[in-house]
Amino acid sequence: MRLHLLHLYHRLRTSGIDAGDSDELRMQKRLLALLGGLFSIAAGVWLLTYWLTGTDLPAFIPLLAQCVIALNMLAYAQWRNFVLYRNILISTLLIFPCIAQWALGDFVTASGLILWGMLAPITALLCLGMRESAPWFVAYLILVVLTGVADYLLPGVGLTQATISREVGVLFFTLNFATLSAVVFQCLRFSARERSRAQHLLEQAHAKLANEQARSERLLLNILPAPIADRLRASDDTIVDGCPEAVVMFADIVNFTGMASDLPPVEIFRILNHVFSKFDDLVEATGLEKIKTIGDAYMVAGGLSEAPGDSCAAMAELALEMRRWISEDATAAERGLQLRIGICCGPVVAGVVGRRKFIYDLWGDAVNLASRISSECPPGLIQCDSRTFAKLKYRFIFEDPVTLRLKGKGMVSVWRLLARGNDPAPEAPRYTTVDIDFSRLD
Repeated sequence: MRLHLLHLYHRLRTSGIDAGDSDELRMQKRLLALLGGLFSIAAGVWLLTYWLTGTDLPAFIPLLAQCVIALNMLAYAQWRNFVLYRNILISTLLIFPCIAQWALGDFVTASGLILWGMLAPITALLCLGMRESAPWFVAYLILVVLTGVADYLLPGVGLTQATISREVGVLFFTLNFATLSAVVFQCLRFSARERSRAQHLLEQAHAKLANEQARSERLLLNILPAPIADRLRASDDTIVDGCPEAVVMFADIVNFTGMASDLPPVEIFRILNHVFSKFDDLVEATGLEKIKTIGDAYMVAGGLSEAPGDSCAAMAELALEMRRWISEDATAAERGLQLRIGICCGPVVAGVVGRRKFIYDLWGDAVNLASRISSECPPGLIQCDSRTFAKLKYRFIFEDPVTLRLKGKGMVSVWRLLARGNDPAPEAPRYTTVDIDFSRLD
């Protein structure tokens, strides 16, 4: 029995709800269906109780109210005019308690039935809002005042001549007040629960939005440096910067193209992802910027921002660490992987190209020279241009320079970086004055 009642209650609450309805509209429809059902039940209980007490009262008023509510719901189910359905239901809640009071006579005889009309402005407040519910409340007050004036000017006048004892009157005063209070409390409780549920869903949506925003932020920072990402979010202007003293490195995997021709695509991806993921960790630890990967080449740059630190020395440290790791890694050793690395210092232009699927890239002579130095580098070595050597020669160990013929550059001297240097940079020579006694010389 309890399950059947719960099922009926659920069907009453969800009647007339469409799949495309908003959360607010769903709440209004559930509330109106609940109120219509509770009002019809209250009207039946009111009439049954009067009959059981032996009071001869007209039955057509509560029956008419029940019929109007039922026909209104059927009309809504047929034509889906929710505004008309809502207005008819609120009007029914407002008018029929007044008609029932007038039919019985005065406030005392009717046990304050007109108070049920308060459901109309309450329903309007919950469904329409504060401003739209004000006319309904004013209409309710007008009906109450008119009823009071009629009771004062025409005492004992009503559609029926029912006589109700004091005991029955007190019983129905108590019943009306208790029932009406229960209905109002149930409506407010329903509204509070629905709004709490909507608030919970809104908080979940906000949390999901925050997670998606954080995820998008991480993806954006994986594509662009943080300062560039901030500028891109703040403005749609073209982003281009001149960097007068940048350092650029290209690291190529030796003979990877030939090796990849004998491997399935999945294996090629696995090897590159393994190597470049480690390089990403190393770059992040040094504070440099990964620019992009081009096939089996890995491009890194430093000195693109005003962040403190020696980006040229950090690039040399990174190159040595990359070479050390790939010589010790089991996967790289299994495939015999080696690197050829080229490092160059100089002015570059950095910016974001395009509007869709954009990329942060570098242009300039230093970029071209670093790429050519790496492509002409013997396997396992690190080659630097003259400007890089000039900045690092007191802190790192280099081989004597070699001269390369580079396409578009002619003859270029490069230095091969061997290891970190432990000796500090030499100080400038100090000069002292010495007094010599020439008389004692032979």
